Amino acid sequence: MTTIFQELETYKNFDELARDVLDLAKEILPNQLIYISSISGTQQVILKISNETTSIIATEGMMLNLNDSLCRAVDFEKKQPLVYESIMEADSLEDLKNGLEKANIKSYLGIPISFVNGDRFGTLCAVNDKEKHFDDKSITLLQRIVKMFSYYLDLERIAYRDSLTNLYNRRYLSNFFDDQQETEGWIFFLDLDGFKKVNDVHGHDAGDIVLEDVAVRLQNFVNGHPDALAFRLGGDEFVIHFSRVSDMEEMSRLAEQVLERLTIWDPHYQLSTSIGIAMYPGDCTVSLKTLLKNADYALNQAKASGKNTYKFFEL
Repeated sequence: MTTIFQELETYKNFDELARDVLDLAKEILPNQLIYISSISGTQQVILKISNETTSIIATEGMMLNLNDSLCRAVDFEKKQPLVYESIMEADSLEDLKNGLEKANIKSYLGIPISFVNGDRFGTLCAVNDKEKHFDDKSITLLQRIVKMFSYYLDLERIAYRDSLTNLYNRRYLSNFFDDQQETEGWIFFLDLDGFKKVNDVHGHDAGDIVLEDVAVRLQNFVNGHPDALAFRLGGDEFVIHFSRVSDMEEMSRLAEQVLERLTIWDPHYQLSTSIGIAMYPGDCTVSLKTLLKNADYALNQAKASGKNTYKFFEL
C-alpha cells in the first residue's frame, strides 16, 4: 500500500465524512453507483462506494492500474469534470472498452479531488450500467461537495505535515510507528553538519532554503523506495523510516546513497550530513522514543568520527 493510503488511516472521521459525501452525491444522482477513489503514482484504489445494488463490478479496496482506469484522463490541473455519457461511443477509450464492458460500465462522470495546494487526492465518480445524461446543475453541485471535502482533507494533511518542507512531521511518525505491522524496521536519524553557520552567516532565509532543498532530495530518495518514508522532526533533524527486514550491509548501501544526495551544496555553505542508524525488532518491544534515542546516540558517534558519515547503534 502506498504512502497516501497509509496517511488516510490516520485521518479522523474520514470514513464518516466520505460516507456523507456519497449520500449527498446520491441525492443529486440517484440510481448511480458512486465512489470515492484515491490516486497515488500509477495506482488508484476505491476507498468508499455507495450501497446501490448494481450489476457493475466494483468493490471497496479494489486496486487499479491508473492507466487501465477511466480516471486516467481526469484533468486535475484545471479541475474539470470528465464525462462519458456513452462509453461505447468514446473513441479515446478503445483500449479500455473490453474491460469496461465486462464491468458493465456504460457511462461515467469523474470529478477531481485535490488538496488546496493543487496536489491530487483522487476522484468522486458516478458510473452506470446504462448510458446516462449528466446535466450541468448536477455536476456543479457535485463539484461544490468535492470542494468542501477537499477542505477537510487539507486540514487533516496540515496536522501531519511540516509547514516548511511538507515532509511528514513528528506527530505522523509517532502514529505511523504505532500502526506498524509486527515486522522489524530501521530508522535513519539525519542531522546537517554546519547548518548553524548557514543561519548565522547567511541568515535564516538561506537556512530555510537549505531545509527545503534537503526535503526535496529526501523525498526523491524515498520515492524510489516504496518501504521508506521521510520526516522532519524539527530544525535540521530529519528521519527516514524503512519498513523492511534487512541486514546492515544493505542499510549501509542505502545510507551511502543518502549521503551522496546530500553532499553537493553551495561552497559558501560548507554543509554535510551525518546519520545515526538504529534497528527495531518485530515484536514492538522498542518504543519510538527509545528508538530515536538510540539513533541519536549513533548520530553523535558519526559526528565525533569526522562527520559526513554514518554509524549504527550497537548495544
